[in-house]
Amino acid sequence: MPPIADARARVLVLGSLPGVQSLREQRYYAHPRNHFWWVMDQVFAIPVALPYAARVQELQSHGVAVWDVLASGVRQGSLDSAIELASARVNDFPALLDALPRLQRIVFNGALAEALFQRHVVPTLPTDLAALPRLRLPSTSPANASVPADQKLARWRQALEP
Repeated sequence: MPPIADARARVLVLGSLPGVQSLREQRYYAHPRNHFWWVMDQVFAIPVALPYAARVQELQSHGVAVWDVLASGVRQGSLDSAIELASARVNDFPALLDALPRLQRIVFNGALAEALFQRHVVPTLPTDLAALPRLRLPSTSPANASVPADQKLARWRQALEP
């Protein structure tokens, strides 16, 4: 899926690989139990009930870009733990990061996104881009039920607010 990004982006949110429902609908975080859009509603007052295209525009107006570390990979279902890492193909980050002149930090929606970025992307980046601050946040996935929603929200709010 292409990134949600424009030159206003100050924060880049990276997941690992879109889930089955997101791929089917061609919408990031399409699973109704994923907390991502709920968090965006709480942090930026972007109503979850808005049409997807309107939510994307609102998100961009707040300086937030969204993408995934992997462009493709073999996986049964939507769990990160099911990704066959040998099949993983990484997105073109040097091109994206060059197009985001205001970018201040990268945040990861979960541990696997961070690990994949560190292993496969950071070594390919020029020094200035590799030095961008990075922060792992609790996954908004419904599979991450061990972290209560209010705790997820607090961490995400701190990372996303200007």
